[in-house]
Amino acid sequence: MSYNINEEKHYSQAAAVVFAAAQGAVAGLQGKVLRESASDGTLEAQFDKKIHGKVLGDRTRFHVQVKEDGAGGTAVIVDGYPIDAVGGKLMFGARKGVTRTVLDWYWAHLEHRLGDAAA
Repeated sequence: MSYNINEEKHYSQAAAVVFAAAQGAVAGLQGKVLRESASDGTLEAQFDKKIHGKVLGDRTRFHVQVKEDGAGGTAVIVDGYPIDAVGGKLMFGARKGVTRTVLDWYWAHLEHRLGDAAA
C-alpha cells in the first residue's frame, strides 16, 4: 500500500500569483518551506503532526510544482507523503488519512488565497 498522494489542479491565474498562493498556503497551515525556487515554480514543504491544534499523528511532506498549463492558466501538482521524525519517507506504519487531510486543507488554503488575489 502506497502512502503517496499525487494530485494536480488547474487555476486560471498566472503562475507567479499561484506560486505566491502556494507559499502562503504552507504558512497558513503552520508548515515550513524547506526549499523553493520561484524560477522553477517548485517548493518543498513539511508539516508537523499538529496543525492549528488538531493532532494528526504523522508529519507530512509535499513537493509542489507550479507551472503554466499551456491553456492560459496554471497547473499545481502536489506529491505528498508521510515522514518520520528525521524526515525519512514512511513506508509502513503511517496513520490512515493524514496525508489526505493535510492535502485537502492545503487545497482549501491555496484556493482561498487565489480568491483573495483575484478580487
